[in-house]
Amino acid sequence: MKTGIIVFAHGSRDPRWCAPIEALSLQIQQQDPETPTRCAYLELCKPTLEEAANELIAEGIFKLKIFPVFFGVGKHAREDLPLLVDAIQSQHPGLLVELLPTAGESPQLISLMAQIALS
Repeated sequence: MKTGIIVFAHGSRDPRWCAPIEALSLQIQQQDPETPTRCAYLELCKPTLEEAANELIAEGIFKLKIFPVFFGVGKHAREDLPLLVDAIQSQHPGLLVELLPTAGESPQLISLMAQIALS
């Protein structure tokens, strides 16, 4: 089953803000060239989650993993994102959609940030 990944973030008016999100997407592609990966943003940047999902679906993916790059689990992660995921799922009923936990919920990330702070 062909799987695609969307690295999902808030977005910003400052175009430099997207650089680490795009770097993460590129790192995923480099580590697994067989997995198509896109960035998507809630607001202020393009593409939207729906646009990125449609691109991957057009490439023939059957499963979509959405990785929210939010440090905290606020309103966007708890409420807005699930609504966007539900809309994609309803438009593409055969698509398997997996909404991953936010980046900030990852014990590995917390440990890495602690190591960075201590170095």
